[in-house]
Amino acid sequence: MAVYKNGSTGDDVTRIQKALKDAGFYQGESDGVFGSQTETALKNFQTASGLGADGIVGPATWGKLFPSPVPAAEEVSGNLDSRCLALTGSFETGKFSPECFATMTGNFDGQGMSFGALQWNFGQGTLQTLLKEMFTNHQDIASGIFGENLGKLQTAINRGKEAALSFAASIQDPAKHTITDPWKQMFRALGLTPEFQAIEVRGAAAYYQKGFRLCQNYGLWSQRGRALMFDICVQNGSIADNVKALIMADFGKLPQSASPEETELAKMRIVANRRAEAANPKFVEDVRRRKLCIAEGKGVVHGISYDLAAQFGLDLRKAD
Repeated sequence: MAVYKNGSTGDDVTRIQKALKDAGFYQGESDGVFGSQTETALKNFQTASGLGADGIVGPATWGKLFPSPVPAAEEVSGNLDSRCLALTGSFETGKFSPECFATMTGNFDGQGMSFGALQWNFGQGTLQTLLKEMFTNHQDIASGIFGENLGKLQTAINRGKEAALSFAASIQDPAKHTITDPWKQMFRALGLTPEFQAIEVRGAAAYYQKGFRLCQNYGLWSQRGRALMFDICVQNGSIADNVKALIMADFGKLPQSASPEETELAKMRIVANRRAEAANPKFVEDVRRRKLCIAEGKGVVHGISYDLAAQFGLDLRKAD
């Protein structure tokens, strides 16, 4: 492909400028002229994306500016915890990776604002924790994204819950409860950085640990089994003792002659159905579709088609 740098002109430069503007790094006109303002914005974008900040759009930078809308297995190729989070995050936000890590909503639920794959929020104090880690460990990247607005955000999250909620109210439409620009684009840019995505993965540690224990309790050993239990912990909390008793009774009826893979699939289907039946009656079928999609490796959830092996690298291989 062509390489674009300071002095380049044309329609592709206009596309680059628009992509940088959408990502929250460029405030100028999308005029198709690659000048010093575009170069500075590009360097900040490259730094935030974990690329060398040379101010030149080559193949790697182009791929970051214009990512494929549908993730392939190699795009969600992190460790098992990362892939489980990407899957559950897509259910929670309706966006595939990496967009699920950068999705935000306003104050629809009294939590001020929610952000990231698991919609961490100010009301429960979970979003402040992630942001503080980012600002402590990656101040340079945060400064490149938020610029002169960084101080205002840091002050808000350091002064307690009410200050954070007040800040959230100040950056959204009071009627539509949508985050307004430039904050919307700045937060999106933050969520697309590898550094903040890694923080989100660590932020879900308690769910991974709880899901791992459930896998041990129910004898599930596959990657999809781990993903199923992780998703149960996120969406449903856990599995109650009375539901566990039903699941174990169903397990006892499984044929002893089945292969390990057949038994694993049958167990996951039982867990999916029994946990769904224990949900609020209004949400039983929604929970069932989501859990069976994981158990069976394919399905449609909230109108989105999933293939866990192709999109997330999650299959019946033994979990690490």
